[in-house]
Parts: sequence; structure tokens; C-alpha cells
Amino acid sequence: MSAPLGYIGIGLMGLPMTRRLLAAGRTVTVWNRTTEKTAPALADGAILGDGPAGVARAADIVCLCLTDTRAVEAAVFGPGGVAEGGAAGKILVDFSSIAPDDTVRFRQRLLDECGMEWVDAPVSGGVPGAEQGTLAIMAGGEASAVEAVRETVMLMAARFTHMGPSGAGQTAKLCNQVIVGCTMAVLAEATRLAEDAGVDAARLPEALAGGFADSIPLQLFVPRMVAGQHEPPLGHGHTMLKDLDNVRTLARETGTPLPMTSLAAETFRLLLARGGNDALEIYKLSARKRLD
Repeated sequence: MSAPLGYIGIGLMGLPMTRRLLAAGRTVTVWNRTTEKTAPALADGAILGDGPAGVARAADIVCLCLTDTRAVEAAVFGPGGVAEGGAAGKILVDFSSIAPDDTVRFRQRLLDECGMEWVDAPVSGGVPGAEQGTLAIMAGGEASAVEAVRETVMLMAARFTHMGPSGAGQTAKLCNQVIVGCTMAVLAEATRLAEDAGVDAARLPEALAGGFADSIPLQLFVPRMVAGQHEPPLGHGHTMLKDLDNVRTLARETGTPLPMTSLAAETFRLLLARGGNDALEIYKLSARKRLD
């Protein structure tokens, strides 16, 4: 537990996760493409790294949480990337959500270039889970590497489940997004139906608590939908759509029919085209944020 840590990507998820590591007394070197975003972490005791390579040189375990495959590839293999500062015995833990086949390819490339292991560890639980340390994290990779980072990861999570070899964590996250993406669309429809029928939709979470329709998304998002609340942000619509598109790619490769997921993905695509990328625009399906 004394191993120095690194964290690349100090965003909505990365900042609270880094803060939990710092609160546990760990030494954390951080880097973000927009340096200003590291200020809160630095104020809490983090050290500013000299690019991703500098973070990798300073840390035995390098955590990564970035938007998409392109951002991950640039941070790890681009000029001044993690691969330049990595070495055998170090481990990269990627909390980003990217396609499983990209993870498998990146893991082998990093191992070949510098001997550093790669654990794919996408997360579920959103910003509240990151702040409270209650994230569910699904891991793929060599068992020895997963176990080597378990104590560190558990400072940020309630569960850390090894799902199988490289890419298995990302596949499990895609299954998670099938459920979450479809649920978000259905919750928005239920909220609008209640309001259109003259029922106070704000009372749905209370009324349905403990029943078969109850869920964390129901309790968390329906009040925000009713209020048309977008701040503080809990995520971005473009991130969900990226994940659902990755789900559909995997489904085509495996011959898996996903009619509900396909509809949810196209609903997100429509709403983002009309409303923009900066919020979970699925709220616009709710009664007070209708699309005419």
C-alpha cells in the first residue's frame, strides 16, 4: 500500500477518485491535458507530473480515466506517453470505457514496448460513487496484475471483480451500459407519462421504492428529470452513446441481437443532435424538457 501512484485524467471521475487516494495517505502524481483541472487535486496534496511519461516514471501503479479510445491511445503511446516512462513491474489500470478489442491490442503493445502490464478496469457508479468510494469496478487482465492493484483500487470502490483476461472488464462494462442506457430511456418515458397524466412524477421514487421497478437510477435520476436539473453534471450523453455504439459493434461481431439497446442508442443520438453533448440530454424526454 506504500507504492507511489499516478492518475492521468482529472475530470468528473478522475478528481474524486484521486481525492480518495490522497485521503488514504497515498502519494499521487497527476496529469491532465488541461492543466487547470488538476488544481483541486494539487491543493489536496497531489504532485503535478511532467506529462504521462513523467507520471509513469514516478509511479508503480498508473491510473487512467479518459474519454475514449483516441484519448487513451494518445496518453499511453503518443509522444511523451506512458509507454516512454513505463517499465517492467509497473501496472497501468485503465478506468476508461473503451472497446474490448482495443484494450487487448493496447495491453499487448504496452507489454511489448516497455514490459508494463495493463489492467482494464472500467467503473460503474458515476460521480456519486467516485466521491463516496462505492464504485463497482470490472477488471480484465492477468490475475497477478489484478491482485497486485486490488488494495489500491479498493480505496475507490466497493467491488472489484476480476472478469477474465484482457478485455473482459470492458465487455462487462458494455453489459452494464446495456442495462443503464435502456433504463435511462425508460425512466424518462415513465416520468413524462406521469406528468402528462396529471400525476406528480417527483413522488415516483418514493412510491416505487422496494418494488420490482426500484433501482439506483430511479432514485437518482427521476428527481433530476422532473426538475430539469443538469448541474452538477453526473455524466455526458456523448459518453453513453459512445458506449452503446461499442456495444452494438461487439453485438455484430458476436451475432447477438440487441433490439432494445439499438433503440436506446438511436434515442441518445437523436437527443444529442438536437440538444448538444454537454449533459445527459435524455432528460429532454421528461415532461418539463420535451422535444417538440
